Amino acid sequence: MRAIESLRLAWRSIRGHKLRSSLTTLGIVIGIAAVIAFVTLGASLQEGVLGDVSPDDRRNVYGWAAEPETEGGPLAGAQPVFSEDDLDEIEQREGVDAAYGYMPLSTQAIAYEGEISPQSDALVAAGPSYIRENRLAEGRQFEQGEREAVINPAVAGQFEEDVSVGDELTVALQGGQRTTVTVVGITESSEGLSPFEGFEPSPRVYVPTDPFYTEDAAASFSGGDSGGANNGSDGNGTEIDGNSSDANDANDALFLAIVVEAESTDDAAIERAKESARSYLESEESDASALLDDGLEVRLQTSAELLQQLEDVLNLLQNFIVGIAAISLVVGSVGIANIMLVSVTERTREIGIMKAVGAQNREILGLFLAEAVILGVIGAILGTLLGLVAGYLGAWYIDLPLVYPLEYVALAIVVGVLVGVLAGLYPAWRAARTDPIDALRYE
Repeated sequence: MRAIESLRLAWRSIRGHKLRSSLTTLGIVIGIAAVIAFVTLGASLQEGVLGDVSPDDRRNVYGWAAEPETEGGPLAGAQPVFSEDDLDEIEQREGVDAAYGYMPLSTQAIAYEGEISPQSDALVAAGPSYIRENRLAEGRQFEQGEREAVINPAVAGQFEEDVSVGDELTVALQGGQRTTVTVVGITESSEGLSPFEGFEPSPRVYVPTDPFYTEDAAASFSGGDSGGANNGSDGNGTEIDGNSSDANDANDALFLAIVVEAESTDDAAIERAKESARSYLESEESDASALLDDGLEVRLQTSAELLQQLEDVLNLLQNFIVGIAAISLVVGSVGIANIMLVSVTERTREIGIMKAVGAQNREILGLFLAEAVILGVIGAILGTLLGLVAGYLGAWYIDLPLVYPLEYVALAIVVGVLVGVLAGLYPAWRAARTDPIDALRYE
């Protein structure tokens, strides 16, 4: 019996029992579709997260101090230990292009044109290069020492009238103090600009550490009110002048985190900048060293290293879900084996007739094996198409860049064939060993 004839007879048998064949392949379809859909969503999510790391950001080294046993992501257990003098010294070290502090500031609300929007964590103090020029939709970076701010679209569009470059915002800090900032730039996206913020869209007002943090911190250490900035207020909400003598010594400010920029994105350059910063901070020359003696350690990591932790979690979750989905493939293979055994039983007399007219065992084996493989391949193709569509819809709904893992598409077809072969081996072997005399007597 020729291979084409075996395939024709197998296909005729499948078409003769359409409902049964459809239900048989359903387990394969669901299993492969689930695997492809989840792998597509996982790959799209990773691309979405990693895609937010710009080439310039890849040369940044993020640092904070925490107890050695502290677990978690960026800033987990962080303590303010880095002084302005430390940053100035690090910036002069070999392989370091820039170094600046990072400090999230607690707020109560943001006001514009008499309209107030409650915000608890919108203010971020950092260095000018924290906002890359290629991340700006309009305007420019802020400058140190100026009462300027760069906002993101989430802030610009949350008022009845959109905020534009050149407008002024009033920020109410914790404690009732108020400070006014001039908007000099608007970012192109509302997503976070670094792992310190995360990458979820959120309202952000980026301001220079000087004067919006260093003078506040200096005032608090000198016995002044810790919430003000250049222009703030007293505890009764009255405007105060941030240039008072209590706010002049910026060296008293301690930063929760720092950002050290390497000279290039080359791995060697990044490692050189990291080691330069670490050797200084852990030496007795640094202000941070005195506080590090209290059981803290400096952690310096790049965006890639920080995101690797997230990737590991995503991969673990993806593998777990894919493993569960793969159970459907096992169920599907059992279904194919079961239906093929039923088919062998139903066609016992037909097998006897084929053997009586000269069909060989290998031809009977090939006939039933072909039927099982066809069911597996159909399930694989339908499951692949369904998985691709489900992955596309999922990525579209979550607003992720679509990434199709093509290797899994090819693997799906291979798995479908293998499931068909393995599930059909025993029924086909049983059919081939059927005694023709007994088969002809079978009713």
